[in-house]
Amino acid sequence: MSRSPSSTKGMKSQRQLKVGEEIRHILSNILIRGDLHDPDLEGISVILSEVSISPDFSNARVYFTPLGGTSPDLVKAALTRVAHAMQHELSRKLTTRRCPKLKFMQDTSFETAGRVAQLIEENRTPANRPVELDEEQKK
Repeated sequence: MSRSPSSTKGMKSQRQLKVGEEIRHILSNILIRGDLHDPDLEGISVILSEVSISPDFSNARVYFTPLGGTSPDLVKAALTRVAHAMQHELSRKLTTRRCPKLKFMQDTSFETAGRVAQLIEENRTPANRPVELDEEQKK
């Protein structure tokens, strides 16, 4: 009997994706409301870009990006300190049987994408670069 595509290693099931997105929305609302009392999180904007949940729904990695030049290490430490309070609030609003343990990770995908774009631009050959025409050539 063949395996279904969702059971192959590395692929997330539709349920995992749906629950991960639900967790992301709930945690984002908790941060927006400012219910967490941590001095390092006050006045800081944080984007929760993705929540990756384990197949047994016991662990969730929450990927975040701090805005405004805030130190990612400072934000990660603050989020880790308030993780228990976030889990408690999450367990009240989540529709699953089990509330996953939260682990916060810095999302570096934006930086990586920018770096890749920069490397591509640096390695373009002169034949591929757009040519700017002089006034005489435009006529």
